[in-house]
Formats: sequence, C-alpha cells, structure tokens
Amino acid sequence: MTTEHVDVLVIGAGISGICSAYYLQTKCPDKSYAILEGRDAIGGTWDLFRYPGIRSDSDMYTLGFSFNPWTDGKSISDGETILNYVRETADKFDIKQHIRFNHYAVNAEWSSETATWTVTAHVGDDKTPKTFTCSFLHLCSGYYDYDNPYRPTFEGEDRFQGAIIHPQLWDEDLDYTDKNVVVIGSGATAVTLVPAMSDRAKHVTMLQRSPTYIVSMPSEDKIAQFFGRVFPPKLAHGLARWKSILYQIYSFGLARWKPDTVKGEILKMAEEELPDDFDVNTHLNPDYNPWDQRLCLIPDSDLFQAISSGKVSVMTDHIDTFVEDGICLQSEQKLDADIIITATGLKVKLAGGMQLAVDGEPIALGEKVSYKGFMISDLPNAANTVGYSNASWTLKAELIAEYVCRLINYMDKHGYGQVTPRLNTDIDDDPIIPLNSGYITRALPHIPKQGTEKPWRVYQNYIKDMLNTRFSRLDDGAMEFLPRPQHQPSIQQEQLIREPDAVSQ
Repeated sequence: MTTEHVDVLVIGAGISGICSAYYLQTKCPDKSYAILEGRDAIGGTWDLFRYPGIRSDSDMYTLGFSFNPWTDGKSISDGETILNYVRETADKFDIKQHIRFNHYAVNAEWSSETATWTVTAHVGDDKTPKTFTCSFLHLCSGYYDYDNPYRPTFEGEDRFQGAIIHPQLWDEDLDYTDKNVVVIGSGATAVTLVPAMSDRAKHVTMLQRSPTYIVSMPSEDKIAQFFGRVFPPKLAHGLARWKSILYQIYSFGLARWKPDTVKGEILKMAEEELPDDFDVNTHLNPDYNPWDQRLCLIPDSDLFQAISSGKVSVMTDHIDTFVEDGICLQSEQKLDADIIITATGLKVKLAGGMQLAVDGEPIALGEKVSYKGFMISDLPNAANTVGYSNASWTLKAELIAEYVCRLINYMDKHGYGQVTPRLNTDIDDDPIIPLNSGYITRALPHIPKQGTEKPWRVYQNYIKDMLNTRFSRLDDGAMEFLPRPQHQPSIQQEQLIREPDAVSQ
C-alpha cells in the first residue's frame, strides 16, 4: 500500500474544497496539500444533482468566491452555470493538479506521538486502499450523504405502475412529456422541480404534508448591475457582495425579532401574485416562524406563475396509499400520476461518513461540541466546513479556510505541532444547526452540539464570524497547543510522492 504525505489534506472538491485550496496556496504557500475527491469530477453538490431546474437558492454574489468574482448576469443561477464556474475557478488557480479523483476517504486516525493524521482512501471502482498522512485535516465534504438520500417507504408503492424517482438519483433519460407528475415535498428541491417540469408535463402537483415559507426574488440583481456600470469590476463586486450580506443579516434578524410581521409580509406577497381562489393560508402558511426552517426562494415568481397558469397545483394532505395510477390521500381524494418524484429530503452525513479516531479511540461526533462552528472538541489539527443555514454556504467556507491558514501559520511560528479545542467549562449544549427541519432533527444524535457562550457558540452571522475568525486570539484558553514532536513528518523532511490522478476529469 502506497503512502503520500502532505502538510494539509482536504476532503472533497466541491465549493468548500476549492475554497480551502485557494487560501492554502495564497496564505500558506510553503505548505503542500492534496484534495481527496470520492467522485470523478469537481463540483460536489453542483455535479451530483442533475434534476430539472437545479439552481442556487442564494444570490451568486455571496455563493460565488470573493477571490473570483461572479460575472454572469443572473444572481440566481442555474446549476450548470454554477458547476462551470467552480470548475473554471479550479483551473484558473491551478488547483486541479492537487485533486486525487476517485479517492473515497473512509477513515482517519490521529497519532499524538507523531502529530499526524493517517487517512485511508479507497481508489477507483475496485476500492484499492491507499494511505495518506498529513499534519492538518480539513473536511470539506459537506453535510449530507451523497449516495443515500432520505427516502421514506410509502404504503402500497409496489403497486404503482409508473416511475418513482428521488431527485438526488435523477434519471436523465426520464421522459415526462404530457405526463401527470406528483412531486412529494415542499422544500427547496420541490419548489425548484415543480415549475421546471411544468413546461413539458401535462400537469404537476406539489403534494406536501405541511407548508413552507416561499419567497420570490428577481433572478437579476438590478442594484448589483448598477454597481457594475458605475464602478470598476472589483469594487462593484465587493459592493454587491456586501449589499447581499447586510440584507441577509437584516432579514434574518428581523424574522427573529418580529416573526409575526415577517410572516405577514411573506403571505401578503404570495397573495398578491397568486389567483384569488388559491388558498394561501392552507398551502403557504406553516405552523412555525420564518427561519425556524430555511425559507424557500423562487426566482422571478416562477412557481407562482406556474400555479397561475393552471399547469401546477398544490395539495396539502397526508398520503394514505399509493395505487396503480396515483396516490390516495387521507382526505379520500386521489391524485392521478404517471410519475412520482419523492423530494423527501436528505440524510445528514458529516465528514463524508469517515470513521475518525484519536490515538486508537473512535470519535463519536454527536458527543462532541463545536468550537467556533468549524473545529470539534478533542479533535486535534482538524477543521470541518459547514456553511450558513440562513445565508450563502461560501461566506462561511471562506472564513473557515482563512482561519485554518491563520492557525497553521501561528503554529509554525511558535513551534507547535498539535492544537486541540478542549471544552473547559460546563455549558448547556444546543444543536449546532438552529433549524427544526426534518433532515436536521433526524441527525441530531450524530452531529456536534454547540454551547451557549463563546467560543463554543455558533453564530449565523457573517460579521460576528468574521471578527471571530480574523481578529480573535488564537490562544484563547480553549485551544490546547502542544510542541511539535521531533519526529513529526514534514514536507521538508520527507519526499512528497506524486502519483497521477486515478481519473482525469
């Protein structure tokens, strides 16, 4: 079994992994790194999902990278354009040469004796084992299971004569032209699929157990376009980005401060765009406050327009059973269907499902506490990137990538080989992600908690996080720093083994 040593090992070549790579190259130019990507392509989520209408549900001035400004005209963009942007970013900054495609990381074990991680990856279809060692491990694999979406079993589904498809496992050969389609779900995937499929389908029904807050937003940002006409490109992008950041902070804060007011405004906007006979109170009025679960964004009112055209309907009810040609509901109504799409959600899986251990002791992430939202108590020399629940993922990913570089440089300067967050106070723990969505509540036993005070508190606020990552003390009393062992591997001491990629994209 071959072994490759790098200073920093990044897991995942999606937005977070590309972001980490850029900052390592920029802020830690003397450090070697590699990216292990389990699939055969760059892009992560944006390469995985192929269902109709796939697009961003955050504006691209913040979902895009600050170091590679988004220049496309649309601020709410389609998935293919976003994927091309991520790939172009990797090419532009020569990141692709560091990616090991078809390297699926399965476990990682820390050794305090050598202050290194040893990571085992399965390479290619035959899962040939290969080991990597590194001084710092950056987990950039997102937070859900790429292979197994959440898919409940429905009564009688074996009787249904049509196709049943989960969006995460989309069949690109599916022909839904002039077919009756039922999309089960009311989240971001459902509200994307429904209007996109309505162009070709005979009729599309969005079947939901309970409503979700749905907010329309223009796909083109007129203010950002104004900045682009008036100011130089770099300044224009910065202004557009900060405009979006401040608006996100304001709208989230207002929803927490005056939830009834925000709820009323959301429903009022929907009523103004939908037909008079559409029951907004039944279909768009959840029994929770805005941002208790993530809001669903629709560009240019596409879902509302599809409903108004008569091509789309919304049904709020519970499923009784599938039958040969559709779904029978508990209200005794029946929905005719040729195709059923189960947009029923995701399964949370941190660290890509890797098994983590420290000095031979397995780490149960659900028993740990998050430090500043991206390091984990008792886990040495490791960071885990999870983006915001109320704003663009990339905003948090960039802050984390910067912090990792700052931490590595600090350790080098002071001769440290190991840094570990240590929970040194008794605090009440809360879920790390402040949402009550089904995919989060199902995963609570398996994800780190957060505390009620700094630095164990997770803030859904970019400005607070920016101050905490860029300007706070690194040696803050919660971080345990230990000297570098004399026999710790380093890139200067050990010849880096370079091997060709298993698969070239």
